[in-house]
Amino acid sequence: MSTPANLGLPLAAALDRSEPLTGLLRRLAESRARYEAIADLLPPGLRGDTRPGPLDETQWVLLVGHAAAAAKLRQLLPAFRQALLERGWSGPEIRIKVLPRP
Repeated sequence: MSTPANLGLPLAAALDRSEPLTGLLRRLAESRARYEAIADLLPPGLRGDTRPGPLDETQWVLLVGHAAAAAKLRQLLPAFRQALLERGWSGPEIRIKVLPRP
């Protein structure tokens, strides 16, 4: 029984060779970096309910645990945009999404 030649390839090398995975990892890292840029603007009570979500060319999503948190974060969107601009990030639009309860 033969095995594919790349079966022993380390995971990092395999990821480096896959453009879709490399792009996904890059977007995940940027989403986390954007979140870190605005984290100090989050009210202390909402930091545990907020986390970075997907990022693409048209939007960056902040994920929250409940509707009240989403409403408060929507009020803070101008401050978030300003903080991101100050760090060199313009666009995409920031969207707030409430995670469904299990």
